[in-house]
Amino acid sequence: MLAPMARLLVVKATAGADAPERCSQAFTVASTAAASGVDVSFWLTGESTWFALPGRAAEFELPHAAPLPDLLELLLENGRVTACTQCAVRRGIGPDDVLEGIRIAGAAVFVEEIMGDSAQAVVY
Repeated sequence: MLAPMARLLVVKATAGADAPERCSQAFTVASTAAASGVDVSFWLTGESTWFALPGRAAEFELPHAAPLPDLLELLLENGRVTACTQCAVRRGIGPDDVLEGIRIAGAAVFVEEIMGDSAQAVVY
C-alpha cells in the first residue's frame, strides 16, 4: 500500500468582524486541519487582515464560537499565517505592526501555493 501524499490546505479568510460567521468558519476549519496534522497556510485578506495586529483577535466576538485568539495561536504554532500585501497597505499595516510569525505577502505567493500539485484551496 502506498503512503498517503501530504497535502497543503490553503485557507483564505476574506471577512472579519463585518461577517463574523464566515470569519469564524475560516479560522475554525484552518485550525482544525492544523491541529490534525495537515499542512496549513492561512491567509488574512480583506477585513480579516486586521487580525494580524496584536490584540485585534481578542476584540472579535461570536456566540458559541471558539475564541479567535486561541485559533490564531494554534495556526501560528502549527501552520503558516500570511497577511495580504495590498490588504495590509490599504489599512496602513506594515511588517513591523503584525504579530510575530505573520508574514506579509501578495498574490504571487498565494498563486504559487494554490497551484501546487497537492494543494487544496478554500476561500471564506
